[in-house]
Amino acid sequence: MKRSMFIYIAAVLLANYTATMFIKFPLFGMVSYGTLIFGVTFTQRDRVHKFGRRAVYRMIALAAVGMVLESIFMGVEWRIILASFVAIVLSETVDTEIYQKLLARPWIERVTGSNLISVPLDSILFNMIAFAGVFEHRMLVSIIFGEIVVKFLTGAGAALIKKEPEHSELETEPRSTGKLRNVMSR
Repeated sequence: MKRSMFIYIAAVLLANYTATMFIKFPLFGMVSYGTLIFGVTFTQRDRVHKFGRRAVYRMIALAAVGMVLESIFMGVEWRIILASFVAIVLSETVDTEIYQKLLARPWIERVTGSNLISVPLDSILFNMIAFAGVFEHRMLVSIIFGEIVVKFLTGAGAALIKKEPEHSELETEPRSTGKLRNVMSR
């Protein structure tokens, strides 16, 4: 769990730090270096699910604290931090809740199913908050499209590195029946 949490937090912070550095792609405009890094966070967060929702939300909170410190000490612009914070809180919450509903499904279905909604949501929210007024509309749309493609590809790559769960964990969050349940983990 600690490794996945560390990778997640480091990727969020590095993605924020490089969010205004872009690579031009011939087919769909520009993608920030941060996007190449950030796609990994979706799968790392999914790996933490085997420890329950609370662990996932704690990890997101630690990343948020790190973002504030990053802005204060490393000069990352507040519009990037605000965009990242809003996008992460909303898209990661959606992803977490979808993922939890897919616990009985195979690993790749859980990852893909939760990412189908959270990746586009994250890309739209982040870029609209961070870059509205900075880029013209056409460029903003191409950045959002490019980010969605790259995040899906990097997230899928990270998911395929370790496809199946190591073992089952006992989830500590009760269902509505109040009983503990055994869930598949990564």
